Amino acid sequence: MEDIRIKAIAVKKAVFPYENGRTDLSFTDDIAAVKAAVNAGQRVALVPVRELPYDIREGDIAIVVTVEQFMMTPEDAGATLIYRADRMRYFVQNPVNENGITEISLIPARFFTTADDKEIFALYKRAEKAYADYLEAEGGKGIELEFDTLNTDIDAIVMHLSNVDKMQFVTALDTKVRLVKFINALAYEMEIMSIDASVAQQVRESMDENQREYYVREQIKALSQEIDEDDESESYLEKIDELKTTEENKEKFRREVRRLGRTAPSSPDMALLKNYLDTVIELPWGIYTEDNEDLKEAQRVLDEDHYGIEKVKERLIEALAVRKLCKEGRSPIICLVGPPGVGKTSIARSIARAMNKNYVRLSFGGVRDEAEIRGHRKTYVGAMPGRIITSIKTAGSMNPVFLMDEIDKMASDYKGDPASALLEVLDPEQNVNFRDHFLEVPFDLSKVLFITTANTLDTISRPLLDRMEIIEMSGYTDIEKKEIAKRYLVRKALKQNGVESAWIKLTDDAIEAMIQNYTRESGVRALEKQINAVVRKVARRFVEKPNSRRVTVSAKNIADFLGEPKFLEKSKVRPDAKGVVTGLAWTEVGGDTLEVEVAFTPGKGEILLTGSLGDVMKESARIALSYCRTHLAEWGISEEFFKDHDVHIHVPEGATPKDGPSAGITIATAVCSALTDRCVRGDVAMTGELTLRGKVLPIGGLKEKSLAALRDGVKTIFLPEDNRKDYKELPEAVKKGIDFRFVDNVGAVIKNAIIW
Repeated sequence: MEDIRIKAIAVKKAVFPYENGRTDLSFTDDIAAVKAAVNAGQRVALVPVRELPYDIREGDIAIVVTVEQFMMTPEDAGATLIYRADRMRYFVQNPVNENGITEISLIPARFFTTADDKEIFALYKRAEKAYADYLEAEGGKGIELEFDTLNTDIDAIVMHLSNVDKMQFVTALDTKVRLVKFINALAYEMEIMSIDASVAQQVRESMDENQREYYVREQIKALSQEIDEDDESESYLEKIDELKTTEENKEKFRREVRRLGRTAPSSPDMALLKNYLDTVIELPWGIYTEDNEDLKEAQRVLDEDHYGIEKVKERLIEALAVRKLCKEGRSPIICLVGPPGVGKTSIARSIARAMNKNYVRLSFGGVRDEAEIRGHRKTYVGAMPGRIITSIKTAGSMNPVFLMDEIDKMASDYKGDPASALLEVLDPEQNVNFRDHFLEVPFDLSKVLFITTANTLDTISRPLLDRMEIIEMSGYTDIEKKEIAKRYLVRKALKQNGVESAWIKLTDDAIEAMIQNYTRESGVRALEKQINAVVRKVARRFVEKPNSRRVTVSAKNIADFLGEPKFLEKSKVRPDAKGVVTGLAWTEVGGDTLEVEVAFTPGKGEILLTGSLGDVMKESARIALSYCRTHLAEWGISEEFFKDHDVHIHVPEGATPKDGPSAGITIATAVCSALTDRCVRGDVAMTGELTLRGKVLPIGGLKEKSLAALRDGVKTIFLPEDNRKDYKELPEAVKKGIDFRFVDNVGAVIKNAIIW
C-alpha cells in the first residue's frame, strides 16, 4: 500500500487486526477526516495512542479499517465509528497534515524476533503455563495457545483481558518482547483478581445495596491504594515543570491539575480539564528553530522554486538580512496580493524552506466565527482552542512561517467578526501577549512570520490592512508563463500522471499556443490544466500501446490534444470602427480589455446605459457626455443635436457586472467618435478617470491592464500623466510591445486616437 494515500486519525484505543469494534470521536478534525473518507468510498487508518490529541508521526503503527457505520451524536457534538479491521499492521510513512486532516502512506509491518529458537520456545512454554493458570483462576475457557500461530493467538487473548494495557501489544512486533509482556500481563491479571476479591469483600461489608455508586468509588480507591498506582495528576505536574514558560503560567496549569484531582471521573469537566492540560503541554513553549542566515542559499531556494517575482524575493531576502542583524527584532506581517494562480501560496512554502523554518497553512476562506480565531471559553461544552493556537501546536515551534490563505474571503455574522479578532494576532505590538479564550494565558506570537494572501484588498478592513505590508504579485507576461511552464509545470505534470520524459516532447511553440489560444488569465493555473490534459492523452496512448513512438506536441497538432482554440487573437480581428473604443479594466483575476460602444438614434435626448454598469461607471458616462456637450462647437456639431437624438452607451458582455471610474476617457472618446462619424484606431486602448473639465486622473492596476492589452494585441495605450511613475515597474516585454502615451487632458486622447 506504499503508493496509496489514506486518511488517518489517532484513537485512544487499542485496535487489533481482524477486529470488529467501535470508537468514539470528539475532535472536529478527526470527524472531518472520516467523513471525507466515507464520502470518497475509502478506508481509514487508525493509529492507537495513549493520549489525545496526538500528531501522527513517521513509523507509527496503524491498522486499516473499513467503516461499517458512522454516526453523529445529537447536536453534532461527536461521532461514533463502527469498523472492521484489516488483516495486518502497517508502518506510517510520509504523514502530511493539511487543515487538520492527516494523510499517510503505509507499508506492511512484519513480526520478527531478536532471540534464537530455543529461547523463544522456552518463553512459549512459560506463557502457555501462565495462560492455563489464568484460565483456571478465572473459571472460564479460552483459545488454545499454538506455537505456529503464536503472535495471532496473543492478539486474540489480549483483546479479552480487562485491565492490561493492550496498547503495547498493538505496537510491539518483536516476538520475544511480546511473549515477555504477555507473561507479565497474565501475572498482573492474577494479582488483580486476588486483590479485587479481598477489596470487594471489605467494601461490601460497609456499604448497603442503595449505595452502589459510592461502593464503586470506594472499590476504585481501595484498589488504587492496594497496588500503589501513580496518580495521573503527578504525570501532568512533571510535564508542566518541564515547560519553558513563565512561572505564572505554570502555576495556572498546576491549579487546573489540582481541579482535575478533585473532579469525579463521571463529571463532564473531567474530559474538558484533560483536554486543556493536554493542549497546553503539547504547545511548543520556548521551542525555536534556528533561522538560515545564508542569504545566497536562501536566494537559491527561492529562485529554484519560482521564476520571476523579483520584487517579492528581494523583500523576503531583506527580511532575512534584518533577522540576521537583529535577533530580537519582530517579524514583519507580509500580505501577498494578486490574481489567482500567480504563486502566492507556494511562495510561502518556499520561504519556509529558504529560512529553515517550520511551515503551517491556514485557510480563512468562509471563516465567519470569531471563536475560530480566539477559541472557545472553557465554560462551553466541547470547548477547544482557536485555529491560531492549534496551528502553532501543529507547527511544533514558536517561530514558524504561518500562511493565512485567502484572508480577503473572511465574512462576519452574529457570531462575531473574525477580521477584528485578527487585529491582535497581526499587530507586532500586541501579539507578544496573544490570549486565546481556551488557553487563558498569554502566548507569544511575535516571532511567527505571518504571511497572508488575498486576491483583492477591497474586502479587507482598513485597520487590518494597516497592520500588514502589502506586496503586489501581478500577472505574468507570455514570456514568463512560457518559462514557468518549461521549468516547473511540464515536469510536475509528467510526475503527477506517471509519464516518462522520453515519451513526450512538448515544443516551445506548443506552449505558446496554449498560452495564447487556450488560456486567458494572469496566473498559470489554467495553463497547468492544459498541460495536464495533453500529458493525460499521452499517458493513455502508452498504456494502450506500450511500444508507441515518442509523441511530439507542437502548435500544428495541439488541436488534436486540446480541441479547437478557445480564444482568437484579437489583434487580427479588431478593425478601426466608429463609436467603438477599447478600454482596460482590472478584476480580481487580473486585467482585461473591454469595448465601449456608443450610438446616436433619433429621439428626445434620452440617455441609455446598458451592460450591467455599476453606479460609479454610470456617473463616468454622464461626465463624459457633459464634457462632449461643452465641446460640440469645436467638432462642428449643433447644440440642438442632443435635443433630437437619444444616446446609447453599451459595454458588451452584459452578464458581467462592471464598475469603476477608469473608463471615463474611453467613454468620452467613443462619444466623440460617434458624434463626428470618425473611426477610432483599432489597435489603441485607454484608461483614465475623467473630470468635467477634461482632466485625466490616475488609475490603479496598471500592470494587470497592460498585460491584458499586450495579450490582446494592443499597440498603443493612453494613460494619465500621474501614472508615469508606475511605468518603470512594468515588465520589459510590456514596454517593448506597447507604445505608452501619457496625457493630462482627454483632448489629447481624442486628437490622437480618432482618425480625423
